[in-house]
Amino acid sequence: MLQETRHRGFEIADFGEIPGIPCPCGTARRAFAEVDDFPGTIHVTEISENASLHYHKRLTETYYFLECEPGSQMQLDDQLIDVHPGMSVMIRPGTRHRAAGRMRVLIVVLPKFDPSDEWFD
Repeated sequence: MLQETRHRGFEIADFGEIPGIPCPCGTARRAFAEVDDFPGTIHVTEISENASLHYHKRLTETYYFLECEPGSQMQLDDQLIDVHPGMSVMIRPGTRHRAAGRMRVLIVVLPKFDPSDEWFD
């Protein structure tokens, strides 16, 4: 099954074909990790109700909310904010974060996602 298609001037990722992998938030589908000239990765993540509070020491994550159940929130350090589709949150390194509620998000990660940079208290 083709997950990413490489062309001379562009790259294509079909998230419907990328296998989901468990992450602290639920299930992530990650694209462009192997593209040398792209500085980050793009994820589509299905957030479960029980996302784990975590942080990154090097990574900046930008969440764009595609779908959210009513009452969905993001915990950012000690603050809870309401989120809804069409909203975006940029999370700097060192910020403890987790999603509360079921949702589907597009996440832009800079630099490229590194699973060894997920930290838990």
